Amino acid sequence: MTERVTVTGPRRRRAPALRRAVTAEIDAQTQLGEVYMRALLRAQLRLSLAVAGVVLGLLATLPLLFAVAPRVSEIELAGVPLPWLVLGGLVYPALVAAAWFYVRAAERVERDFGDMVNRR
Repeated sequence: MTERVTVTGPRRRRAPALRRAVTAEIDAQTQLGEVYMRALLRAQLRLSLAVAGVVLGLLATLPLLFAVAPRVSEIELAGVPLPWLVLGGLVYPALVAAAWFYVRAAERVERDFGDMVNRR
């Protein structure tokens, strides 16, 4: 009978799997990059629809309020009818505030996306 001998050699490590950076995935337009970009675009679309919905909702309720409650239309401040003051003076600051909020929120979405991409 022959004697069994165990032959060993130095351990060989598997080469580390090359991980592509997410930015490389996006630049190469791979499926993973498309998933990331779709997520960013979806977040931006959701934000824009939310802000537009609130602004349009508020602007649509003003004429409705004046039509439903005609006594509100008869109120005057400093000789100027209330509808004129609201539509001519208060709407524009509200639009500026909505635009300011949208820009800040869009920058936050993009910053969060950049942080997520750089983290991986």
